Amino acid sequence: MKTLQDIEDQIIRLTLSIEVNYPELYATLDENPITIPSQDHPEMNIKIMEDYLESLKQILKQYTKTHNKK
Repeated sequence: MKTLQDIEDQIIRLTLSIEVNYPELYATLDENPITIPSQDHPEMNIKIMEDYLESLKQILKQYTKTHNKK
């Protein structure tokens, strides 16, 4: 079973990869509604962070399908 720290590490690595390899996508991550919590102080747990990680993976997957990197 993954720990919260494992998931956070994966999020950091994926986000860094997006920043380096797809800076134009990285710039839009802050604007993505998935990344904006609806509460002032949301609780972070494994399920929430796994969902966030999966959303980042899906965003990257969709982006690479529609934007050919040269």
